[in-house]
Amino acid sequence: MTVRRGVPDGAEERVAELYWEAFGRKLGAALNPPATGRHFIATHLHRDRAVVALAGDQVVGVAGFQLDGHGLTGGGVTDVFNTYGLFRGIPRLAVLALLERTPAPGQLVMDGIAVDADFRGNGIGSLLLRETFRVAVDHLCDEVRLDVIDVNPRARALYERHGFTAVRTEQTPYLRRLMGFGAVTTMHRSIAPPVGEVAPPAGERP
Repeated sequence: MTVRRGVPDGAEERVAELYWEAFGRKLGAALNPPATGRHFIATHLHRDRAVVALAGDQVVGVAGFQLDGHGLTGGGVTDVFNTYGLFRGIPRLAVLALLERTPAPGQLVMDGIAVDADFRGNGIGSLLLRETFRVAVDHLCDEVRLDVIDVNPRARALYERHGFTAVRTEQTPYLRRLMGFGAVTTMHRSIAPPVGEVAPPAGERP
């Protein structure tokens, strides 16, 4: 298992597949049907806004992040209209706007972690998080931020094990039927290591 920065050439469809498996219920409200949504994600990826885990040459895990106004998943207004048309595109843009998160100065915002179902339980999420922390260090960020939904307690437990703390929870009952969750918790993690943890040198692989 190796970890690297950036989506490898030719792996865009694979990364889109993993993202859809992990976040399809949330993204589907804007990008359904699934085949179209996966293609939209793959076509508009910002390949340098990800850390990936590889088993051989196969991408088995991905962590997306936002820096300098760009996240892993891209695509603007024109791209949505070109894919879905004007009248179908307008409501989809409204849904996508609900998912927007803007980093504060000094923050790296994570878009999410997706791991192949056959490789879960092998510590891949932890490997991706550690490399993402190194990305934050290299870009002079002093904090990593993410949002976790109420129906994903395993993800929240992973983040807490790696030093994230909850700073606020927003109740979103209006999104339960649309996207499948009713609350979102924002979590922060200083890139300075918690007490008792030694940060590995930037660029070193676990």
